[in-house]
Amino acid sequence: MTADAPSRPRNFAGRDGVLLTADTWGDASSPPLVLLHGGGQTRHSWGRTGPRLAALGWRVIAPDLRGHGTSAWSADGDYDLDVFADDVRTLVAGLGDRPLLVGASLGGLSSLLAAGEAPRAAIRALVLVDVAHRPDPRGVHRIVAFMRRRPEGFASVEEAAAAISAYVPHRTRPYDPEGLRNNLRRHDGRWVWHWDPRLLDSFADRMDPPGMAERLLDAAQHADVPTLLVRGGLSDVVREDIAEEFCARVPHARYVDVADAGHMVVGDRNEPFIDALIPFLRGVE
Repeated sequence: MTADAPSRPRNFAGRDGVLLTADTWGDASSPPLVLLHGGGQTRHSWGRTGPRLAALGWRVIAPDLRGHGTSAWSADGDYDLDVFADDVRTLVAGLGDRPLLVGASLGGLSSLLAAGEAPRAAIRALVLVDVAHRPDPRGVHRIVAFMRRRPEGFASVEEAAAAISAYVPHRTRPYDPEGLRNNLRRHDGRWVWHWDPRLLDSFADRMDPPGMAERLLDAAQHADVPTLLVRGGLSDVVREDIAEEFCARVPHARYVDVADAGHMVVGDRNEPFIDALIPFLRGVE
């Protein structure tokens, strides 16, 4: 498979049968690798990563998390972290083979709990993309402030692109307005983000509630699989000391920095991200 091969759509079931829409790449006989995006993003954030990893010999599955993209929304508006973790468990169980999980931000927290808390998802390895047991609250607040901004949406895709460029000024690659359409939907003649607005209810509190750091560390220790933390070198969410503390408490974990990348490592520096990932992937194949 070439590194620019098109994706194949497929539906999966999450907790209580909720529909999860996914893009897939690679041969059906290859070992599975699941890519889980961050809060407020969609599966399309992995659009350049999925085919590259499939070209390396993996069967790649990149779903929209519930409440995001074209996956189903929670009927009751419940987006507790445990709900996402149960979605990961159900998805993993349906694959029929132990996958490698790569989770960014919300996708990483969900994967960590699914792998380390009962009932533990059967996985072969775990990659956490700029998320650890505790965040820098300043970075979380900046994310939530951006997500809360402009609830009325945008008059055009270009206007949305300008808002993102202002949010990530370190990113040198200009946003492609056409690609950005995948993260937007039309509502009352405006372009709004392609996620359930109810996600924002107590979002900041759910990111780092009391006791969550120890809970996540305990999950990481009990996951007992090779674990890699890929940190954005410019991240304001996972500082260097947080990454070091995580690895000191989790013996089977290590971390690597991706230079000149912020919290959205894959969007900022996709090729260096994959370069940082490859040695780890080779060790768990």
